[in-house]
Amino acid sequence: MFEARRLSAKLILQILATLMIIPYLFPLIVMVQGSLAGEGVGNYRAVFEVGALGTFFKSSVIISVSTILIVYVLTMLAAFGFSKLQIRRKEIYFWMILAALTLPEVVLLTPLFATTLALGVYDTYWAVVLPLAALQIPFTILIARRFIDGVPDALFDAARIDGAGTFTAFRYIVVPMTRPIAAAIVVLTLIGSWNAYLLPLVLIQDPAQQTVTLLPQFFVSQFSNDQTKVLASAVITAIPEIVAYLCLQGLFERGLSAGAIK
Repeated sequence: MFEARRLSAKLILQILATLMIIPYLFPLIVMVQGSLAGEGVGNYRAVFEVGALGTFFKSSVIISVSTILIVYVLTMLAAFGFSKLQIRRKEIYFWMILAALTLPEVVLLTPLFATTLALGVYDTYWAVVLPLAALQIPFTILIARRFIDGVPDALFDAARIDGAGTFTAFRYIVVPMTRPIAAAIVVLTLIGSWNAYLLPLVLIQDPAQQTVTLLPQFFVSQFSNDQTKVLASAVITAIPEIVAYLCLQGLFERGLSAGAIK
């Protein structure tokens, strides 16, 4: 790995890193400062006093955990198949999946609405979980396949000689060796599902199943727009994602860096 040894090089890198992080750090600082304006901590107290806060968090947890499980299982199985199994025309299927990355979420709202109605899952958690998982899977398969490409084929040959089948090799070789990329998948999927706004807004009408991203609506109406409490809601909503990233930071970075190179 490359390393800056000279003091001047380290100083230049530090300045560049600081300049690069400012555009991302500045909005966060403004958000926290704005959430403390006016009533200060009282803004957060007002958010916690919203009766549906616990319900919103429960719905977001259910949707996020369900989406993560679906994305992880399907991603690892598909990435293993694309990387190590002999499947006819698998490259065609792989590029067809990647083509889904070009479809923005807003374009899919109308067909998703019609599909959920036809399947009878409208106004349920599944109406949000399944589309969220489908939107995440193409990218996670892309990075997971690159990671599994780095697993030596000799391990699978040895397992095959010992009589292990495909799913046994997947369970005892792929799953233990792909923990870094699994952490990356968990974090990326959590961010996508926890921050989902359009899909819960359109596909869920039951207030008891709404998510935390709709929490600011309690402080915005026709005759009021309390931005301090809206910002406080945003800060509270972001805390679980920050905690999850800090807990998985090491594995997350290893997974993305290993998935980026062969």
